[in-house]
Amino acid sequence: MMSPTMVILVTGVLCAAACSLLGTFLVLRRMSMMTDAISHAILPGLVAGYFLANGPNLLIGALGATGAAILTVTIVEALQRSRYLDGGSAMGIVFPAMFALGTVLVSRYFSDVHLDTDAILYGSIEFSFFDRFVVGGQDLGPQSVWIMCTLLVINVIFLGLFYKELKITTFDPGISAMLGFSPVLVHYSLMLVLSITTVGAFTAVGAILVVALVIVPAATAYLLTDRLIVMMGLSILIGSVAAWAGFEFALRIDASVSGGMVTMLGLFFLLALLFSPHSGLVANVLRQRNNARRFAVDLLLMHLWTHETTNMEASESTLGHVSAALRWTPNHATGVIGRATDQNLIRTERGRLLLTDSGRGHASTLLAG
Repeated sequence: MMSPTMVILVTGVLCAAACSLLGTFLVLRRMSMMTDAISHAILPGLVAGYFLANGPNLLIGALGATGAAILTVTIVEALQRSRYLDGGSAMGIVFPAMFALGTVLVSRYFSDVHLDTDAILYGSIEFSFFDRFVVGGQDLGPQSVWIMCTLLVINVIFLGLFYKELKITTFDPGISAMLGFSPVLVHYSLMLVLSITTVGAFTAVGAILVVALVIVPAATAYLLTDRLIVMMGLSILIGSVAAWAGFEFALRIDASVSGGMVTMLGLFFLLALLFSPHSGLVANVLRQRNNARRFAVDLLLMHLWTHETTNMEASESTLGHVSAALRWTPNHATGVIGRATDQNLIRTERGRLLLTDSGRGHASTLLAG
């Protein structure tokens, strides 16, 4: 039997794995905020399930919430296809309307029912050990672990069966139609699985953590690789490690576990944004600096090449004239000349800058290009 601490950790890791798998395709399709729309729009479905079951019922509530999620996706897609609105605007209209509808229904018919907004937004992952899955009087363990295991299996099976179709429709819907795949059918299948995952995870960990686990691990992995299968693996790893690290962090400072997990996700994304070898801000700054240095050397070579074997060669090849002609400070000019010399592109002779054979060949290539 798992301890309460282990139940919380396992629930977080399973939720991270299940959500981040789907998040990979949402990020690539530029539909990241669809999860946020679904998580807000399921309130009318929850109210409908409560009404039909005449009280709280997990199965009926989940079915109602899934129906509301599918309705939200359908309306958003219909508005987007109308070409009057883009995807972001459509989501910005639909999910507040659905959430407001749910609020109206609650205030009108269930005003005497207490709704814990903290539990809805932040989740109750800390109490997942006490929410048991009981069948025939037998306690089978924490309900959240069963739910997240089921969702993870569903997502793995779905992605395993339709990986090729999802990949093609994500990167080139036109070709997928030519190959006989229906981009619309694949899209709605993905949205259906996303809706089921969002609703299921919502009951275990709350809206904020679900949205974060769908989007942030995939967005972080996107900064680290350009291969789909690697991105999927990194998404699961990042989400799972963030869930563990956030749990440990929350325990140390006695704070919300969900908040700690989201904080770690944000920290991992920030680190990737700064230090990714391909897309990180630091790498971009270094790349721009190297490009600027390379361009300066190329500009020096073209200047010397242009005036070589002319009557102006003697005066145009001095350090002072190069600095003035190219509008460089003396220190900057000295640095560029030093780099060009180290690369064996120029040499200095009696105060003049002369092209080497390598430099002459490089300059002619630049001018020819």
